[in-house]
Amino acid sequence: MLEARPFRVLVVEDEAPLAESIRYALESEGFMVSTAGSGPTGLEAARSHNPDVVLIDLMLPGMSGLDVCREIRSFSDAAIIMLTAKDAEADKVAGLELGADDYMTKPFSMRELIARIRAQLRRLARTGQFAEANEVLRGGAVEMDIEAHVVRVDGETVDLTPKEFDLLESLMRRKNRLAERHALISEVWGPSYFGDTKTLDVHVKRLREKIEREPSRPTHIVTVRGLGYKFVDE
Repeated sequence: MLEARPFRVLVVEDEAPLAESIRYALESEGFMVSTAGSGPTGLEAARSHNPDVVLIDLMLPGMSGLDVCREIRSFSDAAIIMLTAKDAEADKVAGLELGADDYMTKPFSMRELIARIRAQLRRLARTGQFAEANEVLRGGAVEMDIEAHVVRVDGETVDLTPKEFDLLESLMRRKNRLAERHALISEVWGPSYFGDTKTLDVHVKRLREKIEREPSRPTHIVTVRGLGYKFVDE
């Protein structure tokens, strides 16, 4: 069984400062990131790097983002998110019809971008996109088989709801690093969620009851007071 590999993200963006900002933000979250500054180089990178997610600016030198999207979709099932300064409905429709999976209008927050990328990765996992990788996340007594959608603690299978599974995945992908409350809510419940933030605390409590040896004294899912939570690999 293979260990989890970093997800690969290709950023096709000709604005170098923005591309580097995206690279920094994604690498801080554990992604493997490559960049390309034009349409032709982006297409070449997509062929050679086999990314899981591709971010494509609509306006690129050498080849339009729409053309890059269409070409990549002809040989890859990677999730494609279009990035553009335009907010015209026609541009969004064109990108989606050519195979894009999502669309973000500049300026956007890095938190929302990361949340949308993770949402696309969860969608691909559910459709078997990563079946060959047989991705497994491990931390202490907890083992999470993404493909099989199974969680084991000390070798015993535990039953999680879909939201509990997504929450645990988000925490384990940041193993030993802070997962801020707003980031977890955005990733698990979606960037447009405006419900009671106590929902997160309730789900954390339920997760602890299922995976911790002593839920009242958690050693895996620990609270970072005032900020969020952290999955600790014992």
